[in-house]
Formats: sequence, structure tokens, C-alpha cells
Amino acid sequence: MSQITVIGSSNIDLIMKIKTLPVKGETVSGGEFMQTFGGKGANQAVGAARAGGKVTFISCVGDDHYGKQCIENFRKDGIDTSHIFVEKNIATGTALIMIGEGGDNMITVASGANFKMTPRHIDSVSDVIRKSEYVLLQYEIPQPTLYYIIEKCNEYGVKVLFNLAPAGEFDKKHISMIHTLIVNEVEAEFLAEHPVKNEDGIKTAAGILLEMGPQNVVITLGAGGSYVAAGNYREKIPSYTVDALDTTAAGDVYCGSLAVAMNEGQLLHKAVGFASAASAISVTRMGAQPSAPHRKEIEELIRKED
Repeated sequence: MSQITVIGSSNIDLIMKIKTLPVKGETVSGGEFMQTFGGKGANQAVGAARAGGKVTFISCVGDDHYGKQCIENFRKDGIDTSHIFVEKNIATGTALIMIGEGGDNMITVASGANFKMTPRHIDSVSDVIRKSEYVLLQYEIPQPTLYYIIEKCNEYGVKVLFNLAPAGEFDKKHISMIHTLIVNEVEAEFLAEHPVKNEDGIKTAAGILLEMGPQNVVITLGAGGSYVAAGNYREKIPSYTVDALDTTAAGDVYCGSLAVAMNEGQLLHKAVGFASAASAISVTRMGAQPSAPHRKEIEELIRKED
């Protein structure tokens, strides 16, 4: 099995589950609190490992007790943690998450050690990147470092899966170096600069994104499924119907599972279906990394629906 390397953020998530999300200036009581592990990069790494991938995670954590907890948690899922950097005198990334009925959420993030990752860190793990079949990225580390990683992967012939999350300004030159671009509706609209409000808008935006140069474009549509564009291929792939409890990390689980399926050589539409199943299971559970399903669960859901 070839290696998947995830490079990105690691956070501690402080979660409050409440009946109704507050509006500006409002205090809502009666919530339930829990602390879990999160961060888009870490969520993707855990999602990929549980989906059956051989995963190396490259990240920066603080020299606090949270950083130690994060590393130990990754090891429990069989993730190679030997290239996680412990940064001194800074906190591990932290997210404050409020979850209302139906799984809707509000999230604020303090990046902490995540924004300490530099090209110097990447140079020190160049051998790991060279040996990877796929490198999976998101947008919770500094932009210059992301550009540097993409350039190096391009130089080494390593395929990049990039999830533009959260949405932010990104040089289209680097989009052309990406193998598979994964975006939700908000991110697709932001990058394509085209409304994504209906099926025609989705198709047009996917075409615009594909013209930027990636080999594959995947637009995730939540309960509406996924829209896939690659070459002359276009297809909307349905999602799995579940009762959502918490949508936190659903996109991250999707990306990690998609990387595993593609790494195994599954055809694109099959890989997207596999990722959709993993994501569907994740929204039925509370928390970011705790929600990521294992391979057996994903395969059981796919068999049940086929």
C-alpha cells in the first residue's frame, strides 16, 4: 500500500451542544460540553487512517499538554507521527464550536502553532513527501507554505489533493498544479467567482474550476451529493440519507476517505461514493475526529445501499 501524507492543522476542539444557536448579544444556557480532537488536517489524517490508508501526518503543535494529547491520539489510529513538530512557547491550535439542532454549527479558531509551519519544515520532510503517492492539503496553514508544498509536490511528481477550506484568496497558478480540487458550494462559488445556487450554476462553476488546470474537480453538496468534473466526464453522485447530528468535520472525513479510495486505484465515481458514505456516517456522530468511521463501517453502508 502506497503512502498518503496529510500536511496541515491540528486543533483541540471545545464543543458546546445547544438546542438553539445564539444570535449576536444573546446568551443561551442548557448546553452540553465536550472536548475532542480536531483541526482540518488532523481530521483528514484520522479519516484516511480509519478508512484503511497508510498515513503520515505532518503538522505543528504547541509545547503544551494539548499538543502531547494530539500526538498520542494520532498514534492510536496508526498514523505516523514522527514528523509532527512541537513548537515552543505557543499554544496548540484551538477551536470553539457551538452545535445546534440538526447539526448546524458555528466555529471560531485560534490557529496557534498551526501558523508556525514554514517552508523550512517542509524541506526537513522532503524525503517523506517524495515517497508519497498523494499529499492531502487544506487551508489552515500559512499560504506561502501551502504554495511551497504544492510546488515541491509538482517537482517530485506527487499528486496533490487540495481542499480549499476554509475559503480564502488563492493563486490560480497553483490551482493548475493540483491533481484533485475538492470544494463545497461556498468554496466553489468563491474560487470560480460564479454563483452556485442551482444545478446549472454548479455545472458552470465546475467547468470554470476545471479550466484552471486541476485534473479532477469535486464539489461537495452536503445532502445533495457530489458533482464531479474530469476531462469530458461530468456526473452528480448522490449522497447517503442519514439523520444528521453534527456536521463538524464531515468534509474532512470525506477528503481523507477520498484520498484512500483514489490511492487504491478506485475509479473516480467509486472513490467519491466511498467518500460520501464515510461522510454520511460521520454526521450521525458528535465531534470531529470521534465521528470518523472505520473501513468496515463504510463498506457496510455501501453494501446496504447498493
